[in-house]
Order: sequence, then C-alpha cells, then structure tokens
Amino acid sequence: LAEAGVADPADLDRLMSPIGLDIGARTPEETAVSICAEIIARRTGRNVPSLRDGSGDIHS
Repeated sequence: LAEAGVADPADLDRLMSPIGLDIGARTPEETAVSICAEIIARRTGRNVPSLRDGSGDIHS
C-alpha cells in the first residue's frame, strides 16, 4: 500500500488483519457486524477478543 501511495507508512502500523470479533459470523452481514463491533470496541478502549488474537482457522 505504501509503495502504491495509498497509505502513509506510519499509518500501516494501524492496520489489522484479520479484523472482527469472534462472534461466529457466517454471512456477509454478520461479518460486517463483527468488524463494526471491533472498531467501536477499540475506539472506546474496550479490551475485546479479536480474531487476530486467535490461533488456528477462522472458519471450521
């Protein structure tokens, strides 16, 4: 992204992947809720279990 000029290199440290709370989302709509929930939780200073903190496959 930085090489393509899309993002400032300093901003790349803020990117997370995968993103979302582990709520067992299966549909695109549920995935969107999971992502929005994590964004809100991080913005408000909550300590929540993110998918990025897990180990193993996201979908089984």
